[in-house]
Amino acid sequence: MPTVVQLAAGKALTVCAAADAFLDSFRNPNTVRSYSTGVGKTAERIGEARPLGSVADDEIGEALELLWGTAAVNTWNARRAAVLSWLGWCESYGYDGPAVPAWTKRLAVPDSETPARSKMAVDRLIARREVHLREKTLWRMLYETAGRSEEILGVNIEDLDLAARRCPVKAKGARSKARRRGQTREDFVLETVYWDAGTARLLPRLLKGRTRGPVFVTHRRPGPGKVVSPRDVCPDTGLARLSYGQARALLDEHTAVRGPGTGWDLHEYRHSALTHLGEQGASLLMLMAKSRHKKPENVRRYFKPSPEAISELTSLLAPGDARR
Repeated sequence: MPTVVQLAAGKALTVCAAADAFLDSFRNPNTVRSYSTGVGKTAERIGEARPLGSVADDEIGEALELLWGTAAVNTWNARRAAVLSWLGWCESYGYDGPAVPAWTKRLAVPDSETPARSKMAVDRLIARREVHLREKTLWRMLYETAGRSEEILGVNIEDLDLAARRCPVKAKGARSKARRRGQTREDFVLETVYWDAGTARLLPRLLKGRTRGPVFVTHRRPGPGKVVSPRDVCPDTGLARLSYGQARALLDEHTAVRGPGTGWDLHEYRHSALTHLGEQGASLLMLMAKSRHKKPENVRRYFKPSPEAISELTSLLAPGDARR
């Protein structure tokens, strides 16, 4: 777990100082070694003496491409994840700086498939003492709703129906077919996600009486000069909405065992939830209703029964006197 580091106040933070402070925040030397290559070489490439706030997003992306653009997929993902964690850490402390640009994407490992984590693994991770309440709530909500990460991170408190355990989300990639004359057609439609007891127990503790603004927020206010949409800031605390990159880095921090970028992915909660429902006998139509997919073929890729479930199914074919 990172520790609190006292950063210099009253002056611009240089790239070198930001990198050193980030690495010094880790107690475990193995973690420091894992992050040092990605952060150190990127800082050297963009200029260690420069103010962090003067670095553009595209400069980060170009540095990553020049340093590891031809490296193995796992190496690229690990170095990108290290830099993503570093810049997210700086942002969480209120320092202006760049972000990893959207065009610098995490690559899928060839022939890899999204793993379905066991329900026991999901429960154990969320139950760990060192995991913050915000992360516990987010991960439980992702699992119980089987929602997409961007959808759940985009929910505001005023959207929640706590009594009915549901809320509307903006389903990206879908277009509304109905609109009033003169009204702009939105690039999303509102769809409903549902959660159960685990999320219902955690949400009130997380909100602590807040009644508006993002459900999931950072622990610090945005740095000076950072432009944030009013919807993405809590009007009572001034805290900004937790971004996908920050949430992804936090999950990786708690699950990576072979260096940065090797941990779980946020999408695995959705994939695991749908797989578990399929193993419990949910029909294809019910899985489509839960996942909100419109085509059966898009749901089948989530529905991958475990070897144990297939073995149990196979037992139904045994002779009548030999069934287990």
